[in-house]
Amino acid sequence: MDRLPKCGANYVPLTPLTFLTRASKCYANRTSIIYGDIRFTWSQTYKRCCRLASSLRSLNIVKNDVVSVLAPNVPAMYEMHFAVPMAGAVLNAINTRLDAKNIAVILKHSEAKVFLVDYEYLEIAKKALELLVADFEKSKTSEMLMPLVVVIDDINSPTGIRLGELEYEQLVFQGNTSYIPEEITDEWDPITLNYTSGTTSDPKGVVYSHRGAYLSTLSLTLGWEMGTEPVYLWSLPMFHCNGWTFTWGIAARGGTNICIRNTTAQEMYTNIVSHNVTHMCCAPIVFNILLEAKPHEYKAITTRVQILTGGAPPPAPLLEKIERLGFHVVHAYGLTEATGPALVCEWQQKWNKLPSENKSKLKARQGVGILTLADVDVKNFKNMQSVPRDGKSIGEICLRGSSIMKGYFKNDKANSEVFKNGWFFTGDVGVIHSDGYLEIKDRSKDVIISGGENISSIEVENAIMRHPNVVEASVVAMPHFRWGESPCAFVILRRNSEIKEVDIIAYCKSNLPGFMVPKKVKFVENLPKTGTGKVQKHHLRAIAKTFVISEKSNQTNKKTSQVNREKARYYDQNQEQILALSRL
Repeated sequence: MDRLPKCGANYVPLTPLTFLTRASKCYANRTSIIYGDIRFTWSQTYKRCCRLASSLRSLNIVKNDVVSVLAPNVPAMYEMHFAVPMAGAVLNAINTRLDAKNIAVILKHSEAKVFLVDYEYLEIAKKALELLVADFEKSKTSEMLMPLVVVIDDINSPTGIRLGELEYEQLVFQGNTSYIPEEITDEWDPITLNYTSGTTSDPKGVVYSHRGAYLSTLSLTLGWEMGTEPVYLWSLPMFHCNGWTFTWGIAARGGTNICIRNTTAQEMYTNIVSHNVTHMCCAPIVFNILLEAKPHEYKAITTRVQILTGGAPPPAPLLEKIERLGFHVVHAYGLTEATGPALVCEWQQKWNKLPSENKSKLKARQGVGILTLADVDVKNFKNMQSVPRDGKSIGEICLRGSSIMKGYFKNDKANSEVFKNGWFFTGDVGVIHSDGYLEIKDRSKDVIISGGENISSIEVENAIMRHPNVVEASVVAMPHFRWGESPCAFVILRRNSEIKEVDIIAYCKSNLPGFMVPKKVKFVENLPKTGTGKVQKHHLRAIAKTFVISEKSNQTNKKTSQVNREKARYYDQNQEQILALSRL
C-alpha cells in the first residue's frame, strides 16, 4: 500500500475556493446574491470574482500580499472572500466599529497593499491614512508602506464619491473575463487575516489557512444541518471570522446571500419575509433588536428561521422570547482563533419532551466540538489534567484540530502562550457535563463581550489612566440592556480634582472606539485588593451588576427625555431578561 503515491487525480489541496467553482457549474442560474434591486446568479458571481482577481493582479498584487477591506455586508464584501484568494492574496476584513487609530494600526501591521473602502467609511479611512503618514514621518523609516485605496460605491445608487482614481465596479468591469484563478498548491497557505481585540492592546492578527477554512465550512454546514438552497440573511458582519465561514458555506450549498447594509429591525424583518429567509447568524444583541421592533418595523414570520448564535452566552429567558417569534436557535461557542464557532449545542430529540424552561437552559450551553476539531477538553489550571465531567469542576477550555488558526501574524510570543503540549488554550473558563456538553462559567483575563465584540479591560484601563487627573482605574463588565455587557470603570482621582463622570467618558471617546467607552464611571477612594496588590475584580463586578437594576427606577421617573422614556419602557417589559444578564 505504501507504493500508491499521491497524484493530481487523487490528491487536491483543500480550499473553499472550489465551492464557488462548483456553484458556478452546478447552480449556474440560481440566485447567488440579493441586495436591494441587485440580483446575481452563481455564474455571474464567479465571473465577477475572476474579473476582480484579474484586476488585483494588474495592481501588482502577488502571493501572500494582504488586501484590506472596510465595508458592511454588501455584495463587494462577499465577492472579495473569493476574489482576493483567487489572486493568491490574503483577505483582511476590518471591523467597521473600530476608530481611525485602530484601523491605522491594522493597516500598518498587516502591511496591506490595497485598501478597499465602502463610501460610507471614507472619512474614518482618510483619518486612518493620515495617521499612517504621520507615523511614517515620525519614525523616519526608509520605506512608506501606503496601500492603494479603492472606493466601493453603492451598487444600487452610485454616489460618485471617490478617494483617488480606483473604484470597485470599475475594477470588476476592467478585469479579464478569461482569468484563471491562481492555483492553490499548498492548502496550508494563508487565505485570510482577521484581527481580534483579544485581551491586550497589542494587535493580534489571526491567520487562517485554506485547509482550515475549507474544513470549518464543511463542519458548520453539517453541524447546523444546512440543506441545499438555503436563503441566508447577512445579519452577522462578514468581518467576524469571515462570517463564521458562511461566506464560503452558502456557495457550498448553492444558497442565496441576502446582503443588508444595516442590522435594523425593519431591514431584517422586511428581508426575512420578502425573501423567505431560512438561515441567519448573529450575536445575542440582535435578538434584542428583533424583540424591540416597533409596530411599523415588525413583520410576522410565516416560516421558521434557523438562527446560529454566539459571541456571548445568551440567557435562557432571552432564547424563549426569540423562539416565540418563529426563530429556532442553535447556540455555538467560538473565537477568532478557532475560525469562528468551535462548539455547537447539538440538539437531542429526547430534550423535546422537557419543559420549556429546561430546554432553554440546555440550549444555552456551548455544546460539543464541531467535526473539524479532533478534541475538546477542560483542563485543571494547576496540573493541566482533564477535569471531571460533573458540570461543576472548572478549568480552561482547550481545543485541537484543523479549524484552529495557523497562528498570530508576527507575534511569536503570543503563539507560544496559546499553543502548548499539542493544544490551543482559549483562556476561557468552563465545565463539562456528564453528557459531554461544555458550558462556559467565566472568562479569564477579564474580557468584556459587548454585542459580540471582545473588549480588553486592560486597554480601557490604560486609556483612562492616561488622564492627568486619574490615579488608578479598574474596568469590569456591567450588564447592559442592549449590548449584553458594557465596560464599567472604577476610578480613583487625584485630590481636589473636580473631574466628573462625563469628563472621563468624553476623554475615553477621544481615545477609544465607541464600543469600548465605559457606559458608567464610579469614583471611589480605594479599590479592593489582595495581599499582593492585585485588584479583586469580582467585588467590583458585584457592584457593577447593581447599576443596571438600580437604574431602572431612575429611568422610569425621568419623563423629560425620550431616550430615557424608551429605556424605562424596556426595563419594565424585560425585567426577567435584565436579571438573567446580571447573573452572567
